[in-house]
This record gives sequence, structure tokens and C-alpha cells, in this order.
Amino acid sequence: MERITEAFVWPVRDTGWALKLVIIGLIALIPIIGWINGIGWMLASLDRLRSGDERLAAGNFTHIGRGARVFVVELIYALVVVALGLIFYVPGILIAVNQSHGAGNPGLIALAILLNLAALGVVALGSLVYTFLLPAAILATDAGGIAAGLRIGAVVRRSRANPINTLIAGLMLIAASFVSSIGAIACGIGVIFTAPYALAMQAWIIRSFEIGTTGRQSE
Repeated sequence: MERITEAFVWPVRDTGWALKLVIIGLIALIPIIGWINGIGWMLASLDRLRSGDERLAAGNFTHIGRGARVFVVELIYALVVVALGLIFYVPGILIAVNQSHGAGNPGLIALAILLNLAALGVVALGSLVYTFLLPAAILATDAGGIAAGLRIGAVVRRSRANPINTLIAGLMLIAASFVSSIGAIACGIGVIFTAPYALAMQAWIIRSFEIGTTGRQSE
């Protein structure tokens, strides 16, 4: 993982990096389909890194098929996290609504607040766990399809094979998410550039994770 911080700079080594990012960013504006294409483009860039070619994949509309499987797996994991949060959130809301009529019971109101806080905590923790498991899940999905990506036991085992490797990769993915959001925060339209840049960063991060865990899953 010694080169993982190069995730921030490797995209610009490609002389055509700016145009590729803009094309992928513009395509990503298409709801759902555009983002699926972006995921596929990230995987295609990952392939280039595997071959030793530190250039971004071509910026076009041909990456949808490959990105679809990873998109489905990511969506399912995200829905699981949301569902876990709803286990606490829905009862809390129902109690709060019930206590909003007339004189409320202080104990029940406190319970509603605690349930809502628990929901936020579960979603936050679940999102964090999801982020740290994401590299292993993406690699499993790309290699073996949706079913492989959803084999949580195998995904966890690969993530635990090298805890430091997983920790660094997860933190770098969080940093990539921050880079993606900069464009929206700064001037809105800038997300066309920063979102695909973050995807390019993901390719490098996942490749670094892959190198660090290959051959260690059975240890």
C-alpha cells in the first residue's frame, strides 16, 4: 500500500485526462445509467493499472454493462444499511407522532428521541463498515458477478486478511468521496469534473487493496 497516496495524482499522468474526465462526468449526469457507466469506467481503468498502464480508460458510453453488476451490489448493501436504520427510526417516529397529540408522556418522548439517535448511529456505523468492505466487494463482484459480491463471508475474510490494508483503503475512499463532493460545494457544475476524478482515485485505491490482499486470504 506504499503508493496508495498516489491515487490523488495518478489520473493527471494521462495526457488526455481532462477530456476523459469531462466526458465521463457529462455522461454521469444521466440518472442512474450515467453513474453505472462511471463505475464501469472505473473498473476499466483498474484493468489498465493491472497491466501496468497508468492511463485512464477511454471516456465513452461502453462501460455500462460492466458497471451494472457493481452498481446492483452497492445498491443492495446500501439498502441493508438503510433497513437497519429504519428498524429504530420507524418506531421512534410512530411514538413521536403519537405523543404529539395532547400532553405527551416524557418517558415515551425520551424513548422516541433515543430511537432516532440510535437510527442515526446505526446508519453512520453501517455506512462506515460498508465503505471499508467496498474494495473487497467490488473485486468479488467484478470477478464472480453479483452473487460473489453478496457473499458477505468471503468479502469480510478478504477485508480481514490485511486489516491495515483495509483501513487505509477505506480512509482513502472517504477522501475520494470528499473530492467528489468538492465540485458540488464549490460551484455545482464542477461535479462534472470532480466526480469522475474520484472514480479514477477509486481505481488506484482498489488496485492497491488488491495487491495488498492477494495471496493472504487463506492465512
